[in-house]
Amino acid sequence: MLKAALNGNRSPSEHSKVPITPQQLAQDARAAVEAGADALHLHPRNAAGAESLEAGDVAQALNAVRAACPGVPVGISSGWWILPHAEARLAAVRAWTVLPDFVSVNWHEQQSPELAELLLTRGIGVEAGLWTADAVRAFLDWPRRDKVLRLLLEMPDKPIRDYKAELTTMFALLDAAGLDRQVVLHGLGESTWPLLREAGRRGLGARIGLEDTLLLPGDFDGAGDNAELVRVAREMLG
Repeated sequence: MLKAALNGNRSPSEHSKVPITPQQLAQDARAAVEAGADALHLHPRNAAGAESLEAGDVAQALNAVRAACPGVPVGISSGWWILPHAEARLAAVRAWTVLPDFVSVNWHEQQSPELAELLLTRGIGVEAGLWTADAVRAFLDWPRRDKVLRLLLEMPDKPIRDYKAELTTMFALLDAAGLDRQVVLHGLGESTWPLLREAGRRGLGARIGLEDTLLLPGDFDGAGDNAELVRVAREMLG
């Protein structure tokens, strides 16, 4: 599976093709799917362009993208930086009237098990975001670990030598647990393309998009848009 991460917390000042409005997200999503994306990950924005978990903003983004990409799974982020108050984040999720297909929950963030429980109760798939070996251990201690949709192993914007040992430990912990769930391996910035290649080598899911990188692999050329990143990634994955 190749997932397109359309915008993240980036702004158009970083790249002119970062989609912000529901209409821009819909257009970009359609182009990414046509380029080879199997699923979509996005960060809804409010009228001012800030990331939002408010029901109206989530509904507008999801409705627009689903109209442009019928049948394609669409997920959103629940990152702590979007709404840095645990109870407010839970309240926002309870208020959603249009539900995403899945939500990424970073396991190192406050009250991540409670958030995951709420999402499951609402019939929303949970992607467990695992950034460190400690996060993997905490996740594996969760009684409902086998109910998640997939696992997201995400490495930082650093050279391979800086995260290789951590990633090796993370894989060892998951292998020992024998958890039968899809794994998506992805990075940010400098780690994006090396980890996409590693995902292909291991037969894992992968992720690409302007949220993760603004550059094409192998040089310093900037990517034109999300669709170009998806096309290159699809060619690399085969």
